[in-house]
Amino acid sequence: MSRIGKKPISLPEKVDVKVEGLSLTIKGPKGQLQRTLPDGVRLSKNENTIVVEPLNSKRKSRELHGLCRSLVANMVEGVSNGYTKKLEIIGVGSRAQLKGKTLVVSAGYSHPVEVVPPEGITFKVEKNTNVIVNGTDKELVGNEAAKIRAIRPPEPYKGKGIKYEGEHIIRKAGKSGKK
Repeated sequence: MSRIGKKPISLPEKVDVKVEGLSLTIKGPKGQLQRTLPDGVRLSKNENTIVVEPLNSKRKSRELHGLCRSLVANMVEGVSNGYTKKLEIIGVGSRAQLKGKTLVVSAGYSHPVEVVPPEGITFKVEKNTNVIVNGTDKELVGNEAAKIRAIRPPEPYKGKGIKYEGEHIIRKAGKSGKK
């Protein structure tokens, strides 16, 4: 059995969980998330905990056990605290700004790139070079941050581009001069 899957998920006070078979709806102060889990696992809700158990000892059930537990735990964390990803824009003339809810990134191309947030995601811009992606769904926050980073990934020579906060860029040496 999965070591992660064995751990029960404790529910904070303001989080409400509704389990109907494999369909799960979680409401909290930050919002509401819904997910249908795959066959092979069973959800059971006690007073302040949720337990994910495999239906049988077949390989597929054991594979899904830890995955489903992590998905449910991420949903509980998202509706209670939310998720945040921070990005830094490095380079002369590169910047970001908000137009309504749309993020407009100028990253050295001939045109600015617009990123429209999906439902449940919000963008913030600080000092024109720091972008913050907020939301309740961990998967969606990570995907949106990856889309923004993909506009201009950091290059290894000078480190210009869009990177995650705290990400280490491995630098390469430039051309060596004549000797």
